[in-house]
Amino acid sequence: MGAPLPAPHRCFTMRNPFARALVLALGLFVLGLCLLRSDPMDVRTIVVKTATTAKDAISQQPIGNSVNSHHSILGIAAPTPTEKEQNGPTTTHNPLQSFSNQTHKMKCDYDMDRLKRWQEEYRLQDEFEFTKRYIQPVRQNIRRSSMTRIHQKLLLNELKVVDVKKQYQPEKCPEPLVVPVTQSPFPSMANASDFMFGVSTTYQRFTDPKTSPIDEWTYWLTDGKGNSNGGKLILMLLGATMVQLEAAYDKLAAYGIDVDVYQSDPTTVMAVRYLTLVPTMYHHPARINKKWLVTCDDDTYFPSFHALAERFEQYDYERPMYIGTLSEDVNNIERHGSQAFGGAGVFLSVPMAETIANKFDTCATDQKIKEADSGWGPQGDIMLRKCIYENSEVKLTTLNDLWQLDLYGDPSGFYESGIKPLSLHHYRGGGWHIAHPWQYTKVAHICGEDCTLQRFHTDDDFIISNSFSVAYYPKGTNLDFHQFERTFGAAPDDKGWNLDYKMGPQRPSLHRTGRKMSWDLQTAIWNADGSLSQVYVRKHDDWRWKMPDGSPMSDRDGVMELIWLPAIEGSK
Repeated sequence: MGAPLPAPHRCFTMRNPFARALVLALGLFVLGLCLLRSDPMDVRTIVVKTATTAKDAISQQPIGNSVNSHHSILGIAAPTPTEKEQNGPTTTHNPLQSFSNQTHKMKCDYDMDRLKRWQEEYRLQDEFEFTKRYIQPVRQNIRRSSMTRIHQKLLLNELKVVDVKKQYQPEKCPEPLVVPVTQSPFPSMANASDFMFGVSTTYQRFTDPKTSPIDEWTYWLTDGKGNSNGGKLILMLLGATMVQLEAAYDKLAAYGIDVDVYQSDPTTVMAVRYLTLVPTMYHHPARINKKWLVTCDDDTYFPSFHALAERFEQYDYERPMYIGTLSEDVNNIERHGSQAFGGAGVFLSVPMAETIANKFDTCATDQKIKEADSGWGPQGDIMLRKCIYENSEVKLTTLNDLWQLDLYGDPSGFYESGIKPLSLHHYRGGGWHIAHPWQYTKVAHICGEDCTLQRFHTDDDFIISNSFSVAYYPKGTNLDFHQFERTFGAAPDDKGWNLDYKMGPQRPSLHRTGRKMSWDLQTAIWNADGSLSQVYVRKHDDWRWKMPDGSPMSDRDGVMELIWLPAIEGSK
C-alpha cells in the first residue's frame, strides 16, 4: 500500500479565536451592505411572510356653532386645521388600524352564516359559486398606473359550488395576490380646511336610507374616526321643522362633521335656493379662513380629497375664479348652456363669491328666473353662470377630472376605466346609474387613495377594478383598455358621439358577446383583524353576461370575497 497522504496544514481554522472573530466581522459587513441596498422589495418574499326666503335664509341663525362645530364621538376634540398642518399627513401606516407590517393569519373556512345572509340579501340561488382570495397590497415609491399587471393567477382552482344548507371543512389558503400600489396618502389625513361646502336638499332625501348622504359625507368631511378634517358644511333643508333641523345637526355632529343647518324657504324656486348657497357661505363667520366656497349636490362625492386639495393649490384663490366642469353629454350643454354643472362641484374663490353675494338681488329677480329656464324649469347652474358672466369678466375654468356623470344604463365602462376621478355624481339611480362610492373608497384606508378603482390584470385574464368589479375575459384581453368601454349611453338623444369630447371615442360594449362577465361589488366589510372583505356578486341571469345566441355564460350565481390585508410598506 502506498503511504498515506499527509493531512493538510490549516493555518485558518475555526478553532482559532482570531479566525472566528474575523469571520464574524466579515459576516456583519456583508449584512450591512445588504441592508444598504436600494433594490425593490421582492414581493415573493412578502408572499412567504404573509401566507399564514332667500334673504331670510342668508340672514337666519343656523343650527350649529357657526365658528367651530368640531365634535368627536370618541370624546376627543378634533384637531384644528393649524394642528393638522403642523403635524402633516403620514403615509407610513394605515391610519384606521395599527396592523401594518404584522402577519395576519389567513382563514379559508366557510362562514355559512355569512354566506346565508348574502344568499338572502342578494337573492342568490341556494347553490352558488364561491371563492375567497386574500390580497396583500405593497405600498411602493411608484406612480399610479391605470393598469397594473400581476404575474399571479386570481383563481388557482375551479370555483367551488356551495349549498347554504350544508357545512364545509376549512381549506388551506393559497398565497395572497400581491399587488403594488403607490404610497398615496390615506383619507383620514386629508386636510379640507381651505374649503366650505354648500348643499341644498330636502329633509326627506336627507333622512331616507336610500338617498341619505351621511355615510358619504363622513368619508370626505371627517377623518373616519369622529373628527372633522377641517371642511365646513352649510346644509339647507327644505321641509324641515326646527326640531328636525336640530336632529339633523346632532346626527351629523356626532359623526364629526362640522356643519351648520339652515331652514330652506319652501316658497322660493329651487334655482334661487341653489343660488342662495353662495351668499350664505360668503356671509358665514367661518368664511374668513376659507379659500374656496363650493356648491354641490347631496349626491356629489369626492373620492380622493388629497388629490382634490393638491389640484386646487395651482389656482389663485385671491382672484375671482369660477371652476367646474361641463356635462359629459353635448346634448346637455346645448340644452342648458356652457357652464359648470353643479353635481360635479362648483368651486368659487372668495372674491368671486363676494361679487355674487353683492349682486344677489339683481341675479335672483323674476326676470332672471325666467331667463334661467332652459325648457326643463329654472336651473340653478344657469342662474349662477349668468350672475357671474353679467357682473364680471370671469369665465369658467374647466377641471375635467370633476365628473357630472350624466350617464344612463350600466356605468361599468366608466368605473372600470382605471381613472382617478376627483368627483362623482348621479350614482343613486332614479333614472341615472347606480353605484356605491362610499363602499368603493373603504379600501383607501388600507392602501391609500390612489388604489381606489385602480385596475389589476392577473395572468388568468381577470381584471380587478378595485372596489367596483372583478371581470373575467374568457377569450383574452386583446382590447384597448385606454378607452372607455361604452356600456352606458346618453339620453334622451343618444347620437353615438355625445360623450366623445369628454371621454374620447369609446370602444364597443362587450354586453351579450360572451367575451366578458363580471362580479360587481355590493359591500365592503371591516373585519376584526383590520382586513377588509369586498363582496362581489354575479347573477346567472344578468342580461349583460350572455352568449350571442342569448344563452347565459354561467348557469350559477357567484360570489367572490376579496380580503385586503393591511398594506406593507415597500420601496422601489
